[in-house]
Amino acid sequence: MSDRVLVAYGSKHGATAEIAEAIGEVIREAGHDVDVLSAGSVKDLAPYAAVVLGSAVYVGKWQKEAVKFLEDQATELAQRPVWLFSSGPSGEGDPVELLKGWRLPGPLQPLADRIAPRDIAVFHGSIDPTKLGFIEKQMIKMVKAPDGDFRDWEGIRSWAAAIAAELSG
Repeated sequence: MSDRVLVAYGSKHGATAEIAEAIGEVIREAGHDVDVLSAGSVKDLAPYAAVVLGSAVYVGKWQKEAVKFLEDQATELAQRPVWLFSSGPSGEGDPVELLKGWRLPGPLQPLADRIAPRDIAVFHGSIDPTKLGFIEKQMIKMVKAPDGDFRDWEGIRSWAAAIAAELSG
């Protein structure tokens, strides 16, 4: 195993991929070798000493590719430092409060407990109505989620810097 770090993500319209890229950039700037990849494209964790995994949250669920990655790689993930993040709530306020107190969708908690991540973060997301299909627009309207980019880049970079510091020992 090398000292490479994997930042993997499940993203539907690209906003979570951009968060993953920012996390990877901060860890890379701290001197670590980093790959930022879609969770669905990762087949082997052997090259990685640590993993950051995140997903967009839609209707209270992680993206399928991120869930599959978590399920398929749980044993390997439990053997290295792991950090998890969710992105999705839009609007003002604490993103955890906006998600009614959870940091991960409930069905993923037993897996997270097995893996024992170092931290689980929740970041505000971005809703661009021009990227949404009809059904998505109706769901957004139903839950009264505001349009716009609510991502807290300073908070995201700060969280990534804490990961980089921990990896540097």
